[in-house]
Amino acid sequence: MSVFATLVEQLAELLEPLFHASAAAAAIVLFTALVRLLVHPLSRAAARGQRARAALQPRIAELREKHGKDPRALQQAVLQLHAEEKVSPLSGCLPSLLQLPAFFLLYHLFSSATIGGQTNGLLTHELFAAPLGGRWADALADGGPFGAAGTVYLGLFAVVAAVATFNYLRTKRMTAADAPMSAGDGQAPGLAAVGRVMPFLSYLTLLTVAVVPLAAALYVVTSTTWSAVERAVLYR
Repeated sequence: MSVFATLVEQLAELLEPLFHASAAAAAIVLFTALVRLLVHPLSRAAARGQRARAALQPRIAELREKHGKDPRALQQAVLQLHAEEKVSPLSGCLPSLLQLPAFFLLYHLFSSATIGGQTNGLLTHELFAAPLGGRWADALADGGPFGAAGTVYLGLFAVVAAVATFNYLRTKRMTAADAPMSAGDGQAPGLAAVGRVMPFLSYLTLLTVAVVPLAAALYVVTSTTWSAVERAVLYR
């Protein structure tokens, strides 16, 4: 934690001439971008994996017809097909999983009053009038939703809502394109229900931004926006 706090402080000092009092917030955005750059090769691999899995769908449909009455045999056959084609069904999860440590580091860093036995100086930093260690509930208690701190959250909510809507429309288009194939290959009814819910999942980010410290919320907003742009480019 001390090493990570020092890294954030050094990035803030580097950015202070440009961002002044909001330099620590800018440092968090920069840190998030660096994390996403490190994970980007895995995101590209995940995109290739998804295209490979899509190419296997006709063969998986044949396996469903062949083993439709034996779920265990179907599962083994699908796993064997993925192994033969060297396609991992879990490759798309890796980029998200590898980002979790950075998010939790930021969460704990801006939730702790002390670091290494010393006062956590990062809690004195702000994004405009909103403390990086504060939450939306604190902003509501100090001036309401349209107060100085509240407007910072309104701006973040607006960005998240715009990104979520972009993801929603894009997922709906992709789901509609895949629907004819899914309907004809014997897809389980439960998966169809999941497909109907998926377009709305991006809006859960609004809840995350509302309950975590502002510093962690900045990470979430930056990473979510990066993901939306990245997926639009890689999965076009």
